[in-house]
Order: sequence, then structure tokens, then C-alpha cells
Amino acid sequence: MTTAATTMTEQELLDSVVELAHLFGWRVAHFRPARTAHGWRTPVTADGAGWPDLTLVRERIVFAELKSARGRLSVDQQDWLHALGHAGAESHVWHPTDWTDGTIERVLRGEP
Repeated sequence: MTTAATTMTEQELLDSVVELAHLFGWRVAHFRPARTAHGWRTPVTADGAGWPDLTLVRERIVFAELKSARGRLSVDQQDWLHALGHAGAESHVWHPTDWTDGTIERVLRGEP
């Protein structure tokens, strides 16, 4: 059985989360990759590799890494999420199922 959660791409999830976050009054930062002679790259320096896809700010700050249904975290992404959590930051890994089951909306609304 094919469902929205199994067919939604990471880009579709990103677009949906950003739109919903804006509806709820969040400021959102996302750093897009650019095509280079060596493929797609997101220009970062220092320890920036693996930084979460979204940084959302309203009355609190939320970091979110987005993945397709089959997507997995890289080691750099795991390291950033661990470091952010250790520092007390709210961080999430969201998949399409988190969109379809309302988890993302609850987080953006500030509901438990």
C-alpha cells in the first residue's frame, strides 16, 4: 500500500514544514545546497557539516533534521543532534510519518 508517508520526498516534507511554521509565526532558516562542478554542496565552514536542515525560532528554538521515509542520519548529523541535545536544545528528526500523524504540527503549536 502506498501512502503519503511512503511517497513524500524530503523536499516535499521541507516545503510543508516551512509553510506550516510560517503559518504559526515561526522564523525559519534553511541553508540550501548549490550545484557545483563536484555535485551538490552546501557551503559551510568549520564544523558546519551535518547542521540540521531547519532552525526554527519563536518563543523557543527548535532544530529539525528532515528525512524521507527511507532516509538515515549521517554521522555528522548524529553528532550535531547529540551536541545540541547535550546543550539543552530541542531537536528532532522528522520523517513523512511525523507529518501525517500530526507530530510536527504538535511541536510547532507547542503542544506536548
